[in-house]
Amino acid sequence: MRKKVIAGNWKMNMLPDAAIRFIDGLTPVVKDSQNEVILCVPYTDLFYSLLAAQNTNIKIGAQNLHWEEFGAYTGEVSAPMLKSIGVQYVIIGHSERRQYFKESDDIVNKKLKMAHLHDIKPIVCVGETLNEREEGKAVEVITNQIEKALEGLSKEQVLKTIVAYEPIWAIGTGKTATADDANSAIKSIREKIGMLYGADVAEEVIILYGGSVKPTNAKELFSMSDIDGGLIGGASLKLEEFENIINYNK
Repeated sequence: MRKKVIAGNWKMNMLPDAAIRFIDGLTPVVKDSQNEVILCVPYTDLFYSLLAAQNTNIKIGAQNLHWEEFGAYTGEVSAPMLKSIGVQYVIIGHSERRQYFKESDDIVNKKLKMAHLHDIKPIVCVGETLNEREEGKAVEVITNQIEKALEGLSKEQVLKTIVAYEPIWAIGTGKTATADDANSAIKSIREKIGMLYGADVAEEVIILYGGSVKPTNAKELFSMSDIDGGLIGGASLKLEEFENIINYNK
């Protein structure tokens, strides 16, 4: 049975002192949680968050990395740099990276390979726009994105990859895909992985839903057959809301 994963994406929010207070407050809540809890924090919070999360059930991830190990890439952070301080996870291909920073499917694929090269578990995001959804292209878009993202990866690497389905029209808008719609889309992703890597791999891969997940809808979403948890944006910045999402099944 696949483990539930609840990952928070703080985006460009939270200063180090606030990050430490948040983790200190979250620690007792997740002490006995059966769900895997990850916080993907800004670069400036990583070191402090890793220290605060020591000896807890909270895992710390980054929100991006470069596709090269080193070089003349001013302002970028590499996988070896993240690994050197103990980062275990990294978000790759978030829609905001694709939209605002023009990250292509090829770049996403190169970043995935670099994360695996340094044994950092990637959380790779896919999702369609509202126009693509209204034109009936949602499944085509997300399955193409996942195929291109995973190109050249081994079965073992795919099994260590977390996929996050985040319909772009539902991110930060307050709109949420219905539980049935989200589950159907994730089933399509799982079926595509099965075609590429086999049914056994597809059955084990963890696939999250992201897009205006809140305490009020988390239980319904996470109880669906193919949804293995969530990548949480705004609600992960509010301790009580995030706690309630983590404990959706209590």
